[in-house]
Amino acid sequence: MTTEQTRTETLNQTKYLWWQHGVIYQIYPRSFQDSNGDGVGDLKGVTSRLDYLQWLGVDCIWLSPIYPSPMADFGYDISDYRGIHPLFGTMEDFDELLHETHNRGMKLLLDLVPNHTSDQHPWFLESRSSKDNPKRDWYIWHDGGENGALPNNWLSVFGGHAWEWDEQTQQYYYHAFLKEQPDLNWRNPEVQQAMLDVMRFWLDKGIDGFRVDVMWHMIKDEQLRDNPPSPDSIYNADDLIYDHYNPVYSTDQPEVHDIVRMMRDLTDQYDDRVLIGEIYLPIQKLVTYYGLDNKGAHLPFNFQLLTLPWDSARIAAAIDEYEGALPVQGWPNWVLSNHDKPRISSRIGRSQAKIAALMLLTLRGTPTIYYGDEIGMRDVAIPINEIVDPQGLNMPDLNVSRDPSRTPMQWSSEINSGFSQNKPWLRLPYNSGRVNVETQKSNPYSMLAFYRKLIALRKESAALNIGAYSPVYSDQQLISYTREFGDEKFLIILNLSHRPCYFKPRNNASYKGTIVLGTETERVGMQVEDIITLAGDEGLLIRLY
Repeated sequence: MTTEQTRTETLNQTKYLWWQHGVIYQIYPRSFQDSNGDGVGDLKGVTSRLDYLQWLGVDCIWLSPIYPSPMADFGYDISDYRGIHPLFGTMEDFDELLHETHNRGMKLLLDLVPNHTSDQHPWFLESRSSKDNPKRDWYIWHDGGENGALPNNWLSVFGGHAWEWDEQTQQYYYHAFLKEQPDLNWRNPEVQQAMLDVMRFWLDKGIDGFRVDVMWHMIKDEQLRDNPPSPDSIYNADDLIYDHYNPVYSTDQPEVHDIVRMMRDLTDQYDDRVLIGEIYLPIQKLVTYYGLDNKGAHLPFNFQLLTLPWDSARIAAAIDEYEGALPVQGWPNWVLSNHDKPRISSRIGRSQAKIAALMLLTLRGTPTIYYGDEIGMRDVAIPINEIVDPQGLNMPDLNVSRDPSRTPMQWSSEINSGFSQNKPWLRLPYNSGRVNVETQKSNPYSMLAFYRKLIALRKESAALNIGAYSPVYSDQQLISYTREFGDEKFLIILNLSHRPCYFKPRNNASYKGTIVLGTETERVGMQVEDIITLAGDEGLLIRLY
């Protein structure tokens, strides 16, 4: 490569922002590190583990909610958007965390929960006080039908009807989640301004952006029409299970994009900030949240790898559909696990978890790692009498508690795996004494070592963090694709099955290169060419030449 070519490629790379080439790491604060011995993680605990995150190589941490809350839904029921829950510490603790994060060259994102508040939020207490209160229209109230009938058939995500009767004012209010989480009326300009002011408060403090909770829920059908039954439902209407209906009127309304645009306009008033949206929708609807002229969410979360069956043909098709659906200049992103879904190691098994990591960190776009996935943490079996998640408690026969994927981080072989000196708020697995950061740090064959090497390679390579993606081919066992930037090119081959398979180039294509990373460490450095044999559960990252 000539000096001029090198200079041009360097300039091309500088066009990309930190959230495009960086790695995001989600922290569930109450489960990351306890600093004061109460069994619950806190902000000082997160600060104490920043050196580990820097060592791992992540660029940004995203904190699940830390605001004051009655904790009916573990922080997603907010009673004060501008404070810190004493369980997690103080505003001074947060300021220190933000300062120390930035000192290490990392970014910090907060969870914003704009769809609903706690029923203990001052806004709702005012709204609930009387029908003529100025904040009455800040929430969604309705008289209901004849003889006290519900306003419509909308159901709560957590099970049961989504309308709660208020005896004092003789009306129903709407709650998409718990009755303790009343939905705000985002059609009200005063609500819009109040939440933008909340965003401004935190952006002025210096945070680097927001992950916006249930973004697609924020606007509801103005006529409050009934949702139609889902043709794929396995439930009866009397079961009052959310998935029985297709939520075409209670979510994803056209006007929501105006709200997202407002949020984006505010975010863009600050340098180098990012707006991420939580959106569980099919790809064609998901990409509309990038907005007209890409002025919506910077990153509408893409959950394809989290929700699809672990099937090579299905996943390969989804990757290509997503790449093809992205708007011009729309930046992709990928997620394997989060606090609402089972962990990747539990969904697809330990042997495939490295394959998933290799996919996450080599596909085009911004990857988000869920705390603990880098050591292969699995969902922990929580005894029925220890379940605390409201989703699990409200629907006990469905085994849908989110507690198993929210258990404390496994740091060491010390008491409570180094998370706390006292009993943790959720139990640890029996094997936490050997499946933890401390033991894996010293093991070059561990999941942690694999993640760290993979993140380092991604950082060093323009092809892997901003380069073009091209599918090679997929079949019933494997997925293969290339990443390319300038004269640097990689071939990624992933065997999503437990049986050996063969990568066989098609259409007279030829591939020759060196294995720079693989799920089997022993193959690193080997030369491969054309037909390449892979063991079951094996993935290869090959530098082509």
